[in-house]
Amino acid sequence: MSLINSLFSGVSGLRNHQAMMDVISNNIANVNTIGYKGSRITFSDTFNKVVRYGSNPTETGGGTNTFQIGLGMKMNSIDRNWTQGTFEGTGTTTDLALQGKGLFVLDNNGERFYSRAGAFIFDAEGRLVNSSNGAIVQGKVANSEGTVPPGNYLEDIIIDSNLRLPAVATTDISWGGNLDSSSSLTRSEEYLQTGNINSALLNGQSATDQNTIYDENGNAYTFEVTYTKTAPDAYDMTYQLTDSSGAMVTGPTTLAVTFDPATGDMLTMGGGVPAPIGITNAALGINFTFDPTDVTQTANANSLASNVDANRDPTIVTGSVTIFDSLGSAHTLTLKFTKTSNNNWNWSTSVPAGDGTLSGNTGTISFNPDGSINAISPNPPVVTFTPTGGASSQNIVLSLGDNFTGITQTSSSSVVSALTQNGSSAASLSNINIDQYGYIVGVFSNGQSRQLAQILVATFPNLNGMISVGDNMFTVSANTGDPLIGAPGESTGTTIQSGALEQSNVDLSEEFTRMIVAQRGFQSSARIVTVSDTLLQEITNLVR
Repeated sequence: MSLINSLFSGVSGLRNHQAMMDVISNNIANVNTIGYKGSRITFSDTFNKVVRYGSNPTETGGGTNTFQIGLGMKMNSIDRNWTQGTFEGTGTTTDLALQGKGLFVLDNNGERFYSRAGAFIFDAEGRLVNSSNGAIVQGKVANSEGTVPPGNYLEDIIIDSNLRLPAVATTDISWGGNLDSSSSLTRSEEYLQTGNINSALLNGQSATDQNTIYDENGNAYTFEVTYTKTAPDAYDMTYQLTDSSGAMVTGPTTLAVTFDPATGDMLTMGGGVPAPIGITNAALGINFTFDPTDVTQTANANSLASNVDANRDPTIVTGSVTIFDSLGSAHTLTLKFTKTSNNNWNWSTSVPAGDGTLSGNTGTISFNPDGSINAISPNPPVVTFTPTGGASSQNIVLSLGDNFTGITQTSSSSVVSALTQNGSSAASLSNINIDQYGYIVGVFSNGQSRQLAQILVATFPNLNGMISVGDNMFTVSANTGDPLIGAPGESTGTTIQSGALEQSNVDLSEEFTRMIVAQRGFQSSARIVTVSDTLLQEITNLVR
């Protein structure tokens, strides 16, 4: 009977080492299968026949041990190795790899599956699917405002490839920068005229000089002075101020002037002693002095000249930003700052003449001695833009800042720029990105981005309870535990890497070592069967 037991033990060794080879061969065959998790087999001994039971020790004799003969071996378990596989970059956005214990959730014909393989594509209907069998990736789809709903309710991930964003009219612009506290005033302060008038001019002939002056808002004007000879050493000096369109702002004003025939110096102006003339226009912010007292009349050629504020540039600080109307047309809005006095500036906005009109587009801003904003008028600044082309009027809030945010006034160089604006043109979906938290973000042709969906993952109390059904997919079993559905990140301990695939975690060196062990175990078990058969044959031969 014992020889038959040894045969059965040998056969159990053959059968189970063959199973070990099956497991090893499957691991090696899947060494390049994405997301594959290798398996291992463990054995245990089977029933043991008791030859003799042991006895207790006595006062006069020692105890004895139980004698047992094993009856072979059996499979104890086949376990899956869920350790992390290495990532291989693919450059394809929809190729996804999981870092952590989570699994993708898939729906195939109404049945739920789970997988570590993230080779996904978008099908003709915009669904994110498994490229091999069309199982649909599950998650949450954002609403029309780009907000992903809370919770873990699962639905098909669907992205409309023809998705378009409507135009959004600009309603808020946030500005930042600095205005140089040491800047000179913007308006012109002194128009100094010098040079000579040729005394050989005939009555009625004239000499002219002109230059550019600026008001406190940085607008340019032309100041022109003409000396017309009326008699020897006598002239009518006429001055006038015109704007950029040629319209008269001040003048023309005429004063009689005379010159000393011996020295050429100006003797009288307007019947009195020559003196600078104040020219003002409070409504336009013009306030400068015109000083012609250094002009001479000699036999030298005409050489009238002038300089305004020693030829300094007016302080004008500008920043521009592209804004959008309700039809999505782009317009350039320029914000201009001009200095009116220490710590006080004017601001104004403008758009190109053909783009539309602005109202409420001027105001003031003042600063504290430490450079922070003291007051803005009006507060908040709101500009009404009425574009051409049929778009509706829109109110635009100019956020200039508060205290030390936004615009400041320090001794640093002047620079002003738009930080943000909330408008955009109409746009179509041009690309998508997937971040580590599973958010599918659409990138549109106008440069805007919006969340379109979020991929959710599942974790299980017992991953080894999962049942493989092929196609790199698993289903749950009685010992798996309830799936915990959540967003990638801290709650699930799993993150997503886009543009990569998780490779098989099979270690070939380990598998080949196990193969040798399995081979030797099989050979040894076969030898047991062979020897047992030989012994049985000898027993059979006893009857001859």
